Amino acid sequence: MKKTYLLFLALPLLFLACRKDAKSGLKETDLLPYGIPVTILAPDSAQVKGQDLAGVYRDVTIKGKGNYSVQVLASTAEDSNLPRIKAEQLADVKANRYFQRIVREEEDGFLFETALDSTYTNYGFRYIVLQGDLEIIFQTGMVGQFTLQEAESMYEAVQQR
Repeated sequence: MKKTYLLFLALPLLFLACRKDAKSGLKETDLLPYGIPVTILAPDSAQVKGQDLAGVYRDVTIKGKGNYSVQVLASTAEDSNLPRIKAEQLADVKANRYFQRIVREEEDGFLFETALDSTYTNYGFRYIVLQGDLEIIFQTGMVGQFTLQEAESMYEAVQQR
């Protein structure tokens, strides 16, 4: 009886010890050289590319192994109303004809699901940072299909807490 009891106690601990950390294999990546004053977690071999879009937006893409693809858009903030900016991002996502549902919602961001049909489901996120006079929007890359686990991992990797 004691052996069975110990087995039931040990199994959850073993499971937690073996579970892969979503942030393992990621390193701090400074985006300041690309015009955005933030640091995120990205794969060690990530390729970072930045461009200026008509002097209005700074667009930085970070691509790495393991289906990691993040796009960061920075522009001058029109105001510091985070709930309004998040509501605009939510409205943009919900306007997509393939939008299915919000998976998780927080004060400064959210994860969502889109589906072309029953065989093609994709997950994405938006995360908003107001820093000084900048409005910074993090999102999944424009190209690719992401599982919920991949989208959650990228969402956690860009958070500025």
